[in-house]
Amino acid sequence: MKKRGKGIAAMFYPIGFTSYPNPGAAFIKVNQDGTAVLYVGAPDIGQGSDTIMAQIAAEELGIGLDNVTVVAADTKLTPFDFGSVASRVTYIVGNAVQKAAAQAKQILLEVAAEDLKVSATGLAAGQGYIYVQGFPEQRIEISAVAQKSYMVKGRPPIGAGSFQPVTTMLDKETGHGKPYGTYVFAAQMAEVEVDTETGEVAILKITAVHDCGKAINPLLTEGQIEGGVAMGVGYGTMEEMVVNQGRVRNPQFTDYVIPTALDVPEIVTEIVERPEPTGPFGAKGIGEPSLLPTAPAIVNAIQDAVGVRIRELPATPEKVLKAIQEREQHRASGDRAIR
Repeated sequence: MKKRGKGIAAMFYPIGFTSYPNPGAAFIKVNQDGTAVLYVGAPDIGQGSDTIMAQIAAEELGIGLDNVTVVAADTKLTPFDFGSVASRVTYIVGNAVQKAAAQAKQILLEVAAEDLKVSATGLAAGQGYIYVQGFPEQRIEISAVAQKSYMVKGRPPIGAGSFQPVTTMLDKETGHGKPYGTYVFAAQMAEVEVDTETGEVAILKITAVHDCGKAINPLLTEGQIEGGVAMGVGYGTMEEMVVNQGRVRNPQFTDYVIPTALDVPEIVTEIVERPEPTGPFGAKGIGEPSLLPTAPAIVNAIQDAVGVRIRELPATPEKVLKAIQEREQHRASGDRAIR
């Protein structure tokens, strides 16, 4: 017999490291043709952070995304960074990028102010132009401003920025403090079908709702959520490292089972955009948080379907079937006691 159930799990997750410095830094230069080169230490390990950093720089400078080149994780050229860990890159390094771009932009605004005959505070940048706020038709191409900045004013439009979240060490006695700059929040719901004769769990659908602040790139954000859910499916139902006498007994993928494309269920994502005042354009993060609620939601759904609580992951068919059988034996012994 197959039974279906639904389960929900919620989570909150901090961005960055706890209570001690983990700053981000960036350098940027605007070339004479109006393009820009951005230098960041954080490596893009597949999550798309280079794209996000380029978007932040382009938005701040007012140029197209295609006009930003990112140089990342080259220790000879880029500033030091703590790495792509703790879901910190968008929030911490992104803030540094925005500050660096703002510094370079300020030089361009000051140079353009002379030609547009207004103060730099009355100018803005966008779509490849510097223009008078409120009068966008009064404008000059950023490439022309950059050329003048180099060749006439002798002020290369370059910028450097760094960002360290405001944190407070936790008090050892009370536990009070501010260990992180910001947090993200999420809830996920799992729909499963459990075979009561074999213990096999089929995950039918995962609905994932995440507050990541402003989504700088919604498509990449959805991809992060979907990737995290896929990992959560493995963590919740398949992946188990078997260790005996200090040795890993299943070091190969023939015995250590991970999800394939056929194991990933339908995933419905919903991005809740609650801009973070201290984030770059309101962004926070989405990396690790996308994984966290999946396994708890699946376990809750199993309990809803067959009435047993799996307390040790992964929830393999063997564990689920054993829990069902133990429950039935307990019920049978209780019935006999009553009779």
